[in-house]
Amino acid sequence: MTRRRRSFRAAKVHDRRSRDLPRNTEVAAVEVDDPLALEAGEKIVALRSIRNDPLARLHSHGQINEAQYRGGRAFQHDWERAERGPQAVDPTREYVDGVQTREPITEGQRKAVLRLNRVERELGADGSALVHDVLVQGMTMAQIGQRRGLSTQRWKDYFSRRFQECLDRLALIYGFATDHGRPHRRDQNGPALKLSGCTTS
Repeated sequence: MTRRRRSFRAAKVHDRRSRDLPRNTEVAAVEVDDPLALEAGEKIVALRSIRNDPLARLHSHGQINEAQYRGGRAFQHDWERAERGPQAVDPTREYVDGVQTREPITEGQRKAVLRLNRVERELGADGSALVHDVLVQGMTMAQIGQRRGLSTQRWKDYFSRRFQECLDRLALIYGFATDHGRPHRRDQNGPALKLSGCTTS
């Protein structure tokens, strides 16, 4: 009786998800590269929190595609880099009448600000405000509607569609999508988006 050899190459995804989660946890399974892999391309299934992350929630539920997700993450990265924010007092510096000298602006911060200025020009005032509310403030469409005094389901649907259009534009600006020959949803005279290396939803 000959024994059949099993191929272990088919089972490359290892499930290392936690089984005991705290209460009120909102997580989604995501497949990531295995940091301890012996061979290139091995994956593990991990859990990511989507509780205070509207972009990750939309992506995990399949409401936005990979290019839109990456464009939103690139915007968040630029916003964090460009934001100076409150700075802590450094006790190792010499005290001079309580005056704090400002740190010089780095090249990375300057480039992030230039990209954010381009994003604001491309999205317009309303689109920029919507993207800021969702990606920086972490607001849901219902919260955005309440903030603007527009709380019906029709307005929530409008804000959702408009936000997806803004994510399309972000994917184009940050290079995760390319122009194609067909008309775009927002501008019937302009080019449509063709996702570079990503599947559309």
